[in-house]
Amino acid sequence: MPRSPRHAVPLTVALLVVSLPLPATASPGLAQSAAVPRATAAAPSFATTTAATPGEVRTTLRDRATGTAVRGCVSLVPVDRDLLTVVFLGEVQDGRHGGCTGVDGGDVLASNVPPGRYHLLAAPYDNAQHGMQWVGKHGGTGQRERGVIIKVRPGATVTAPTVRFDAPGTVTGRVTRAADGTPVSGGYAMPLPVVPDPKNSDYGAITDDDGRYTLTGLGPYRWPLYYTGYGLASQWSGGVADRTTADTVRVRSGTTVSSNQTLVAGTVVSGTIAVDELPNYSQVIAFHARTGDVTGVVDVGADYTLRLLPGQRVLLRCDCAHVPSRWFPNAEQVSGAQPVRIRHTPVTADFDLTGPATG
Repeated sequence: MPRSPRHAVPLTVALLVVSLPLPATASPGLAQSAAVPRATAAAPSFATTTAATPGEVRTTLRDRATGTAVRGCVSLVPVDRDLLTVVFLGEVQDGRHGGCTGVDGGDVLASNVPPGRYHLLAAPYDNAQHGMQWVGKHGGTGQRERGVIIKVRPGATVTAPTVRFDAPGTVTGRVTRAADGTPVSGGYAMPLPVVPDPKNSDYGAITDDDGRYTLTGLGPYRWPLYYTGYGLASQWSGGVADRTTADTVRVRSGTTVSSNQTLVAGTVVSGTIAVDELPNYSQVIAFHARTGDVTGVVDVGADYTLRLLPGQRVLLRCDCAHVPSRWFPNAEQVSGAQPVRIRHTPVTADFDLTGPATG
């Protein structure tokens, strides 16, 4: 259960900086990818690469107003739904390939990138001066679909548009339960979904005992925000499960805007877990069947109970054994997963990992 701090913890949005640390041996000028590909030690085995020769992506980070070089990181976030679901315990859903600048800032080279289509997410190191952004053709945006699509080809280096950082803004608000209006403490407000590690709580702005949060470090654009609360259905701003239909929050440089959110209990999705040996921190993760976004996560034992917003179809994955993850009903790859429709009545989805996958 998430902790319930007495005071709202401001989040300085540096998700990419955490995921892609500056190499200790970084030198001025061009930096190679800091952590490519990224994976945690706890991540189950999963087919994430193809036989195709990887490519590279080159870009430059600058201040929009002055043109000076900026230190920071970029992440290549897959456009393809199936590749977007490659996210595991303790990871932000921001892709597994990217790079950071050297100590002088400016140039970035992301190498060993599998061929495919990607959105480019950029975050500065000093996010008191500059805000996170999805990179657009002529500037930043807070909406992924409005960003450029980078096409990586085998063995080729593609030059992405220059990242032009703007000054950041702040979002504050209050998260409450739709049923009775009581505050949601220990919840999160985030620009990107995560698969949380129970031992780590530094994923987003945490709501305090009165349900209040402060989210800093976002670029001055329209952002959909992702809200979670213990025992409640996760949702995007506006109370929807689909990020692309979410209400956006207009962030403005140097100012604070307000975004309040109510969370519903949602529909119960539950089932049993049959497995020879259950690892610590096993989880069932729900992904939106169309976008691939994480839409719910729950820790599991011999069984699980997950609450999801009705009106969506999801793909369920059980990271519940020292073998490849299992997609409901019994597939080893996401391509074999069966979508589960979430209505207003409870859903049962059991996992049996005692035998081989069938799809």
